[in-house]
Amino acid sequence: MRNRRLAMGVLIATASWFFSAVIGRGAQEVPGPEFQAAGSPDAEKLGWRLATQAWTFNGVTFFDAIDKTAAIGIKYIEAFPGQKVSKDIADKMGPAMKAETIEAVKAKLKDKGVTLVNFGVTGIPGTEADARKFFDWAKAMGIETIVTESNPDFLDKLCNEYGINAALHNHPYSWPPEKVLAACKGKSSRMGACADTGHWMRKKIKPLDGVKTLKGKIVSFHLKDLNKFGNGHDVPWGTGEGDLKAVLSELHAQGFKGVFSIEYEYKYSLADLAKCAAFFNDTAKAIAAEQGK
Repeated sequence: MRNRRLAMGVLIATASWFFSAVIGRGAQEVPGPEFQAAGSPDAEKLGWRLATQAWTFNGVTFFDAIDKTAAIGIKYIEAFPGQKVSKDIADKMGPAMKAETIEAVKAKLKDKGVTLVNFGVTGIPGTEADARKFFDWAKAMGIETIVTESNPDFLDKLCNEYGINAALHNHPYSWPPEKVLAACKGKSSRMGACADTGHWMRKKIKPLDGVKTLKGKIVSFHLKDLNKFGNGHDVPWGTGEGDLKAVLSELHAQGFKGVFSIEYEYKYSLADLAKCAAFFNDTAKAIAAEQGK
């Protein structure tokens, strides 16, 4: 009998491990109550807003991404082009959305207390007429910043006309800091960088060096911490090699105010995202205390 109970116990334990680790990742998807913070109040006192980049949730719908964002107390989100809106709405995020889809997205955001702030990484149509249609949609969605790797001659003009920023995003082999500075020379403050610290690290650029180079020309962030430079992967903020506390201290010294999007591209869990949020707020609080001394 004892051997039978032992065998049954092993079977149950094995089955439990299988369903949690292989099938659903359910335990990872539900952060503990200690991580379910109400936004990032100390960071917001510094003019910093924390968002999720919906690409983190690219395997699900935008409505699901909103739900997951709200579940960990984050109040802002950055959408990306091509994500299906919901299981019941076939439209994908982008300027081709129907008017009723736009209203449905706005209603979902309002219901969850989440604000859509940025959209990207996206192309910009090559003609001014087509680009205006894109900006019309962005304006209707309430988007503050378009994150892009396109830089047509008329971009700065449309940014100022529509009151929308354009942030040039750096994949590892595009828009290094010096190239962004050159592209923004003579342009308004509505044009600058979307500084992706993870892609800098993949290019072996230290994030602190990047933000110093781009002083005064950063519009927004895809903030990431990697386990190593080069071929590294995402880890919770403050646990990798990115020296993010020094980065945030430098940004505060520069007077930067804007959106920091969490973009996880490696086996995310809501608990890991919540750890990023906790680090962000705790670091902002510590920076403010240090400045107050």
